[in-house]
Amino acid sequence: MELLQQIGTGFAVALQPTNLFYCFVGVFIGTLIGVLPGIGPVGAMSLLFPVTFKATPEAAIIMLAGIYYGAMYGGSTTSILVNIPGEAASVVTCLDGYQMARKGRAGPALGMSAFGSFLGGTASIVGLMLLAPPLSQFAIKFGPAEYFSLMVLGLSILIYLAHGSMAKALITAAFGIVLGLIGLDSINARPRLTFDRLELVDGVGLVPIVMGLFGVAEVLLNVEQALKREVFQTRIRGLLPSARDWVESRWPIVRGSVLGFFLGILPGGGAVISSFLSYALEKRLSKHPERFGHGAIEGVAGPETANNAATGGAFIPLMTLGVPPNVIMALLLGAFMVHGVQPGPLMMKQNPGLFWGVIASMYIGNLMLLVLNLPLIGMWVQVLRVPYRILFPLILLFCLVGVYTVGNTVFDIYVMILFGLVGYLMKKLEYEPAPLVLAFVLGPLLENNLRKAMILSQGSFAIFLTRPISAVCLLVALFLLVSPLVPRLGRKREELAVEEVS
Repeated sequence: MELLQQIGTGFAVALQPTNLFYCFVGVFIGTLIGVLPGIGPVGAMSLLFPVTFKATPEAAIIMLAGIYYGAMYGGSTTSILVNIPGEAASVVTCLDGYQMARKGRAGPALGMSAFGSFLGGTASIVGLMLLAPPLSQFAIKFGPAEYFSLMVLGLSILIYLAHGSMAKALITAAFGIVLGLIGLDSINARPRLTFDRLELVDGVGLVPIVMGLFGVAEVLLNVEQALKREVFQTRIRGLLPSARDWVESRWPIVRGSVLGFFLGILPGGGAVISSFLSYALEKRLSKHPERFGHGAIEGVAGPETANNAATGGAFIPLMTLGVPPNVIMALLLGAFMVHGVQPGPLMMKQNPGLFWGVIASMYIGNLMLLVLNLPLIGMWVQVLRVPYRILFPLILLFCLVGVYTVGNTVFDIYVMILFGLVGYLMKKLEYEPAPLVLAFVLGPLLENNLRKAMILSQGSFAIFLTRPISAVCLLVALFLLVSPLVPRLGRKREELAVEEVS
């Protein structure tokens, strides 16, 4: 009964006209961003971050969340029609989605993608609604030692799942932690690493760093690569899947929902990993695995359901523990803090309207996306024909305007340009930016909890090992970091990393 009252409170917040408008704007822009290759939800959320400053906390988070799960919907459109994923989590949809389009079945592929996304997204929201309250009650028992160890574990999982060299992922994470320490010391308020620059006293801004790493760097890379797009020239008809399509897709949708939700909770690229693992699972369980890669609708339904289910799962550690599991959730953490809200165990009691309002808005947003995606596919096809020479200068302009409006300072523009070049070089040298951004966000929290724990223990490191939760987190983190030194475990990690990005 109490849960129903809380859901009612959430819908009362989400159905307010202003919040409905922000939800619609978020999912619409998210779909558009998913359709356009080379931008991604991180860049879009960074661009629109300043727009939310004048909005209420509920409206701001609802819109940014809508961009996130909306991009998962839109990413499948380009995968199916152009064979270029609009979003990283839709890479695997290219394998069978584009082949279905070539056989004249683009309509059922797009329709099943939309329905699978809706069902996966809805299932994950139900899971979020049921798991978040008990997890919040459990998280109240966490002290500084547990939070420090949990963040170390989160970073370790992200580093472990990073593709390529684990040493490179460790370097970028360490660089991110150092960047997060720039500014005033959180304990004694002394400036550090500011080099006598007044602009650095408050630290380096999250938005300039993210816009540089994911916006400017992506533009530079895509301009250099000169991507060619050829929209598949077939008439899209029959968007509703047939009865046979539903029979073949029913279990992939169920499995994708469960798999995506639980993988979304884990730190790292939940949506990306879940879509690849869902595809691998369906191929393994199929009676006709030879159909995969040649237009099997299960190869569209499973991964698209899984990557949307992962979006709901990703909200659980952020909203119950205050720990973002991926870069997008780190941006949302920044949005919460800008509006004076600290996500974590007490959020449900201190800000119930915001907590349940965001969950209810995700129900509404998923329904909006289902209604929007099927009729507007023709419009998305036209958007795909916008030349890059027009699109990329506009992206750079929005980046410049967006960064400047955050703090009304030219210094932030210089920071964005600098990190744009850094991001470009990182991509060329195969360094992942995701560990850097997550470490940058977690760095101050990591340090703060470490020092608080040391103060409570009077300088003894034993506090991290005598508390069971803390000790388990640190042992798992240590295992993940040393596992590449063991040949067999190292090969397993490399296989998982290759599956994630291939």
